[in-house]
Amino acid sequence: MRKNIAVVALCLVSATAWGQSQTLSGRVVDAAGRPVIGATVVEKGTNNGTATDNAGRFTLSSRTSSPRLVVTSIGFAAQEVTAEGGEISVSLAEATTSLGTVQVVGSRSQNRSVTDSPSPVDIIDLREVTTKTGQLDVNQLLQFVAPSFNSNRQTGSDGADHVDPATLRGLGPDQTLVLVNGKRQHQSALVNLFGSRGRGNTGTDLNVIPAASIARIEILRDGAAAQYGSDAIAGVINIVLKSSQEEEITTSINYGAYEASYRNDDKKYDGENLNANINYGIGVGTKGGFVNVTLDYNQREHTQRANVPASDGLARREYGDPQVNNASVYLNSKFPLSDNALVYVFGGYNKRKGDAYAWTRFADDDRNVPAIYPNGFDPIITSDIDDGSAVVGVQAKAGGWDFDLSNNFGSNRFEYGVRNSLNASLGASSPTSFDAGGFQLQQNVIGLSATRNYTTVLSGLNLAFGVEGRREWYRLFAGEKASYFNYNTDPDVEVTGGSQGFPGFQPGDAIEAERDNFGAYADAELSVSQQWLVAAALRFERYSDFGSTLNYKLATRYNLNEFVTLRGTFSTGFRAPSLAQINFNSTFTNFIQGEPVEVLLARNNSAVTQKLGIPSLKQERSVSANVGLTSRLGSGFSVTLDGYYIKVKDRVVLTSQFADDDPVIGPDLVALRVGQAQFFANAADTRSLGLDVVLSHSLGLGKSRLNSTLAANVNNLKIDRVRTSGRLAGREEEFFGKREQAFVKASAPQSKVNLTFDYTVGRFGALLRFVRFDKVQLIDWDGAPMNYEARITTDLTLSYALTNHLQLSVGSSNLGNVYPTMFNPQLTETGGAWDPVQMGANGRFYFAKLQARF
Repeated sequence: MRKNIAVVALCLVSATAWGQSQTLSGRVVDAAGRPVIGATVVEKGTNNGTATDNAGRFTLSSRTSSPRLVVTSIGFAAQEVTAEGGEISVSLAEATTSLGTVQVVGSRSQNRSVTDSPSPVDIIDLREVTTKTGQLDVNQLLQFVAPSFNSNRQTGSDGADHVDPATLRGLGPDQTLVLVNGKRQHQSALVNLFGSRGRGNTGTDLNVIPAASIARIEILRDGAAAQYGSDAIAGVINIVLKSSQEEEITTSINYGAYEASYRNDDKKYDGENLNANINYGIGVGTKGGFVNVTLDYNQREHTQRANVPASDGLARREYGDPQVNNASVYLNSKFPLSDNALVYVFGGYNKRKGDAYAWTRFADDDRNVPAIYPNGFDPIITSDIDDGSAVVGVQAKAGGWDFDLSNNFGSNRFEYGVRNSLNASLGASSPTSFDAGGFQLQQNVIGLSATRNYTTVLSGLNLAFGVEGRREWYRLFAGEKASYFNYNTDPDVEVTGGSQGFPGFQPGDAIEAERDNFGAYADAELSVSQQWLVAAALRFERYSDFGSTLNYKLATRYNLNEFVTLRGTFSTGFRAPSLAQINFNSTFTNFIQGEPVEVLLARNNSAVTQKLGIPSLKQERSVSANVGLTSRLGSGFSVTLDGYYIKVKDRVVLTSQFADDDPVIGPDLVALRVGQAQFFANAADTRSLGLDVVLSHSLGLGKSRLNSTLAANVNNLKIDRVRTSGRLAGREEEFFGKREQAFVKASAPQSKVNLTFDYTVGRFGALLRFVRFDKVQLIDWDGAPMNYEARITTDLTLSYALTNHLQLSVGSSNLGNVYPTMFNPQLTETGGAWDPVQMGANGRFYFAKLQARF
C-alpha cells in the first residue's frame, strides 16, 4: 500500500513539474538586424537548449520562473539574457579577440571575426561534439569531424601505439603547429618509426588534453609560419580551453565496447572504453575573472584482431589496440588586476600508462627459451608517459596598445618497459621484464606581443608586433643492461641479446642536446574598404643550430556582395628538424616477412652516418597558396570552397633500410653487427594539391530543427624528387624507395567526405553521420601494391534530456561494422591482416553517455 502511495505521489510530483513548464520564444539577430541562423540558446546551468531557425527565431520550454538564457553562435560574442515573459529579443555583437576574450587563429586583429578571416578556419564546438558522438579522445573526435585532419590508432608500431600521430592536409605531424589558448604547445619526445602515418616524424600529442576541458578547437587550414612560427607549414590547431564567469559543474561518464564479429563465429566484445570527467568553473571578482578545472580519467582495454584468415598462416597471435590508462588534470584561469590588466594561468598534467602487443616469438623461435616459455611468448611493450605544461602571462592595455607577456614551459617524458619477455643470451636465468630506457623533450618559451587597431585609417588598420625566445632540450637515456646486452660468450653460437619485443636503448644511444631559437614578427591588416581586406606578415627566426630564416605571408579577402566573399593567401615556410630527429639513435628488431632482423637507426652526424656519406640534416622550406570563396546562398545555406597548393623542399624522411649484403655499405654494417640500417635524411621534395569543401544547411521544421553538413577534403601528394649524396649517390630508388614513399603518401587518403545530419525536437536529438575514406595504397615486403579500398563508416547517436540537468546519449560508431581490406599478415608492416589506415580496424563500437550540468 505504501509503495502504491509513493508511486502515485511521484506521478503527481512529476505531473506538477511538467505542468509548471513555460514556453519561451524570441528572436536572435546580429548588429545589423539580420537573423542569426543556427544560434544556440541554452538555459544556463542545464542541458535544456535549442537553436534558432531560418528567421532567427527560437522556442524553448522551461520549468524555471525567470531562467537565464545563454545565446552563442560562431563568430559572435556570447550573450546572457533573463527571460521574464513576453518576446525575447537578442542582438549579438561580432566576437573579437580583445583583452580577456577568445582567440581566433588566422588573424591577429583584435576586431576580426572568424566569418571574415582571409584564411580558412574550422571552428569545432567540443561541447556539441562530445555530447553527440562516440569518440572520447581529441584525435578520434577530430578524425571523424574535420576532413582535413587524419589520425588513427597504430598497432605493432612501438611508441606510436601509445601516442597517436596526427596530420593536416596529408603532411607530416611535425608540419602542423599546435597552440593552446594561442600559446605554442610542446611536442612529444617520440619519433614515429613504424606504422602508416607519421613515419619518421615527431608531433604533438593532442590526447594529453582532455576533451572535457576544451570549449572549442580552431583549425587554420593554411600555411602560417610567418604568423606563428616554424612547424606551421600545413596549418595551425588552436585548442581553446573552457572558461566560466559563474559557478557551473559539468560531469559525464561514458562507456563503450567493440563488437569483434569480423568472422562468422560467436559475437565477442572487447576494447572496453570507460571515461569519467568533471569540469568545474567559477567566476573570480567582478571583472570577468574565472577559474576552470577539469579532471579526466580514461581506461581503454586491448582489442584482439589477430585471429583472421590468412593463406600463409598468422604472423602474430596478439594484434590490436593497446591497453591505456590515461589521467589528466587541467586548469584555465584569469585574474583581473584592474580594468586594463589581468593575469592568466593555464596548463595541466597528464599521466599515461600503456600495454601494447609486440610480435610473437613462437615456441621453435631461436629467440625463445623453451624452459621459460614452452609455447612461445607474446612480448608486451609498456609505456610510462608524463606530460606537463604551465603558462603564466600578463595582458594589459596602455596607450591604445594591447600587450601580452608570457612564459610557457612544457615537458614530455616517455619511458619504455618490456614484460612477458626474455633475454635469450641469458638462457633460463633471464628475467621476464625490463626497463628499456626512453627519452624526454622540454621547451620553454618567453613571448611579448603588442596589438593595436586604428579605426580611422581607411576602414580600419590593425598592427601587431612580437618577439619570442624558445629553448628546447632533448634527452635520450639508456635502459637497464639486461635490456640491451648480449651475454653470449661462445663465438660459435649465434644468440640474440637484449629484451625481446623492444631492445633497450644502449649507453651509446644516450645523449643530451639543446638549442635556442629567437623569433620576431610584424603583422598588418588593412581594411581598404568595407569590402576589401589586405594583410601581410613577416617573421624572422634564428636557430642556434640552423641559422636564420625570413618568411612572409600575403592575404586578401574581398566581399563581392552580401552573399559571396573571395579570399586568397600566399606564404613561405620553414621547419627545422626536431631535436629528436637529429639525435635519435637505436638498434631495434624489425620483422620482414615474419623474420626478425636487427636494424640500426643511426644518429645524424654520428661516426656511422658520416662514414656512410649521410649528410647533416638541414631545414625544410615550403611555399603554399590558398584560393577560396565563402557564400551564403539564401537563408540557412552556406558554402565554403578552398583550393590549396603546398610545396615542401628538403623534407626530412626516414630512408629505406640497407642490408648488410649491400655492395657499397654492406661491409660497414657487418662490422657493426647489424642486419640492416636506415637514417633520417632530407631526401624528398613533395607537392600537395587539394580542395576543402564545406556545405552547411539549417532548416526549421515546426518546433524541430535539422542541421546538415557536407564537408570534404580532396588531397593529392606527389614526390617530385629524391635526393642522395656521398657513397649512396645515384641510388634514389634504394635510398628512399617506393615502399617508404607509399608511407608518406598514406598520411591521408586521397579524399575524405563527411555527411552529417543533426536533428533536434524538444528534448530529443539524433545525429546520423557518414564518413567516406578513399582508397590508400601501401607496398608489402614483396614489393607488391596493397590497395586498401575505399570505405564508408556510419555513426548514429540518439540523445534525450531526462531533466534540465541530465542528458543520456546512446549510439554506435561504425554501425555497419566495416573493416579495411585484408591482406596476408606476414606481408604487412605490422603483422596484422591490415595496416593502420583510414578509419581504424576495430569494427562496430557501442556506447552510452550520461552528462549532468549544474
